[in-house]
Amino acid sequence: MQQSLFEQMGGKYERQGDYRLPCLTLPAEEEQPVGIWGQRHRRYLKEHHRILYYNLLTACKLNSYLADVDRQAEELFFRLVKQIAEREGVTETLKVQNQMAWVGLMNNIRNRAAEIVYNDLIYN
Repeated sequence: MQQSLFEQMGGKYERQGDYRLPCLTLPAEEEQPVGIWGQRHRRYLKEHHRILYYNLLTACKLNSYLADVDRQAEELFFRLVKQIAEREGVTETLKVQNQMAWVGLMNNIRNRAAEIVYNDLIYN
């Protein structure tokens, strides 16, 4: 019996009952931790950019791509929080003098920084 093109390229078949099915496996992708930003970007890609999502998934690059997006988003978030807090005068002395005011201001700053990260990296 003549070999199929799949077999000529090094592929193998496995017998399942009366059928011969190709043994297909994806190469192992290096596991990298993906944080909340990467998970939200994954959900966005899966819902709104399916072609890009499946291209990254089948090329075994999705996890590393999401880990990179997560790292960039984390760095941008902390840098923005620091810059906004300095610009608005939210300091450690305010934290010592009036903790509730400091917490309120920092929550507001963190929410604004998160919105910037969402608009610039996650949902773009």
